Amino acid sequence: MALLNFRRKETAAPSGANAAVEAFLDGYSIEVMPRTAEKVEDFRDLLPNGTRVYIAHIDGTPIEEMVATAKRIAAEGFPVMPHFPARIIKDKATLADWIARYQGEADVRQALLLGGGISKPHGDFHCSMQLMETGLFDGFDRLHVAGHPEGNKDIDPDGSDKNVMEALRWKQAFKERTDAKLAMATQFCFEAKPVIKWVNRLQAEGIDIPVHIGVAGPAKLQTMIKFAIACGVGPSLKVLQKRAMDVTKLLLPYEPNEFISELAAHKAANPEFGIESVHFFPLGGIKTNATWAIENGGKSAVPAAQA
Repeated sequence: MALLNFRRKETAAPSGANAAVEAFLDGYSIEVMPRTAEKVEDFRDLLPNGTRVYIAHIDGTPIEEMVATAKRIAAEGFPVMPHFPARIIKDKATLADWIARYQGEADVRQALLLGGGISKPHGDFHCSMQLMETGLFDGFDRLHVAGHPEGNKDIDPDGSDKNVMEALRWKQAFKERTDAKLAMATQFCFEAKPVIKWVNRLQAEGIDIPVHIGVAGPAKLQTMIKFAIACGVGPSLKVLQKRAMDVTKLLLPYEPNEFISELAAHKAANPEFGIESVHFFPLGGIKTNATWAIENGGKSAVPAAQA
């Protein structure tokens, strides 16, 4: 089943909208959890038509809550992409059950496959590649995998990116031998230049999986630092640490303006650059993130209810 491409009504961009940023934010996605989604009365008041909504599956969240959240958001007109964290899925039968529930109740045809944020697997799976090899996702329209612009010490404890890159080459081969629409949703980071260098390196090594760059949405600086450390953000954490040392900025929320502007300008100057989309982690709240997008994204961020 092909994904719907909703046409956006021509709406005047808010004054001051940067053309490169507007283009860069077109088709952005956002991540929610069941408990955060409950706080949103209607996603149509916040998100543009067709926005992909990832649903993060945290260890311990019942599958029933995940499916109910997917069903609710899909009913409001948005394509949902639930997480399938390999290490919290007991076995192939459990995976098949989850897929059947999502498809039967919420018509889910997209999935983010990832290892998961726990060290010890609950069952048979420990990585996204094992999930892909089951064949249970063959009927899906789109599969996304995780990306790590600054490496991942859970995967490469020695600080290199040897295992990460090996996994990406496997996924590139999977992309080439199947008809799956594959993309890479990355961890969030805070410095544009290393991201540009990483994306260019992927392309130079023949990995053309489109990158959906992870962006931390606006949040209090203390909240941002806490999440960044917990999620294993790498060297770009120094951007936040430097900001925390400036007493004039300490109490101000972090916003991704500089990070996104620099990437948007590079994409505008280099249309073949491998970043295809922006994926928001709304660390300061879904409404706060959506409001920032509306204020900075021009026509690309007009909520569905206003389109």
